[in-house]
Amino acid sequence: MKEIIKSNQENQLLIKQNFREKIIEFEKKIIDNPESITDEAFEKKNPTKSTFAGGCYIREIFMPAGQYLTTKIHKKEHPFFVLSGKLSIISEDGPIEIEAPYQGITQPGTKRVLYTHEDTVFITVHATDKTTVEEVTKEVIAEDFNDPDIALK
Repeated sequence: MKEIIKSNQENQLLIKQNFREKIIEFEKKIIDNPESITDEAFEKKNPTKSTFAGGCYIREIFMPAGQYLTTKIHKKEHPFFVLSGKLSIISEDGPIEIEAPYQGITQPGTKRVLYTHEDTVFITVHATDKTTVEEVTKEVIAEDFNDPDIALK
């Protein structure tokens, strides 16, 4: 029985590693696409609202319909909410389609591909004692999958 469990765990690690490699490749293709928008244009098209309250950082983003995008790599577990809209999400757990209202939990090491079928409002909530967006970003977002907080073991 121990061998079966160990084999299953190793298989799950391989699946996660493969997904992580593929999502980075996909993200590079998006960035290299001549129709891809710059960070500045993205922020204008996808406005965000940041709020700090009661030891939490709340980030709200509006995403217009018809966009493909990838998320950052999340270092910490946190809730997310879809307040309006409809989108498809591909993660290492597989594809899902979400329609508002919806709530979920993001696990450490998560990076997703999103496609917005409709204009969508997406909110994340992060427990933190930090007081600026920059500080929270350093705390909750990994630069890559080699970050010790989310590296596969």
